[in-house]
Amino acid sequence: MTGQPFGSPVPPGTGWPGDPADRHTPVAGDEERVRALSSSAPDVDTLDARVSVCRACSRLVDWRESVATSGRRASFADQPYWGRPGPGFGDPNAPVLVVGLAPAANGTNRTGRMFTGDRSGDWIYAALHRGGYAEQPTSEHSGDGQVLTGVRIVAAVRCAPPANKPSTTEKATCRPWLVRDLELAAPRLRSILALGSIGWDATLAAAREAGWVVPRPKPRFGHGAQAALTTGQGRAVQLLGSYHVSQQNTFTGKLTEPMLDAVIARL
Repeated sequence: MTGQPFGSPVPPGTGWPGDPADRHTPVAGDEERVRALSSSAPDVDTLDARVSVCRACSRLVDWRESVATSGRRASFADQPYWGRPGPGFGDPNAPVLVVGLAPAANGTNRTGRMFTGDRSGDWIYAALHRGGYAEQPTSEHSGDGQVLTGVRIVAAVRCAPPANKPSTTEKATCRPWLVRDLELAAPRLRSILALGSIGWDATLAAAREAGWVVPRPKPRFGHGAQAALTTGQGRAVQLLGSYHVSQQNTFTGKLTEPMLDAVIARL
């Protein structure tokens, strides 16, 4: 996929497919810098580049890089790992956003693309393909030719967290990236699909921070739940909830393909 040697995360600007950053991209090293760099991003491409080099949360940086260097699964031992935050992926002018939880340690953290290279990705891309949003039913690596039309995928937290559980502080530190995603999407945004309760809560918190009108009391998450949001410019945006496409839900039947398809059809 790239000439990057195994055993280290991919530096920006080294030819990794889909890498939005280069060696001149400014790096956020703390929460204050995250807020400054997110709020000043003029477009989605700049935002994704800045996200992809963020180092604001030391625990997450240590974890994602340790997985990339020494914690790989045996089945991926011969592959280089991205080892950086996961930038958004999809149509920069999309009327639909999908908000996930966080990158998987051996999924996005390996491939560099949201929901790519793991079973959760198999589910969401197959569903988006059936719904007419994805050109291909699978997404295996960042150079596989997958194209999304009308939808963009982002996450509540942009680095792979240990045990898939970001801390409250890490979620708050990462939130400005999602706030800016909402602000940039607002002029054309129609609907948002939140995967799981963390994606749901993160979207509501980011919407409030962006100055949107959010119902009170806070809308409750559930599969098929819906809430009406209003942007600062008065545009109506529908928030829809779905159980997360994690193996815990898909293997047990808590989330089925028809259930996921039905929510995506409402977008």
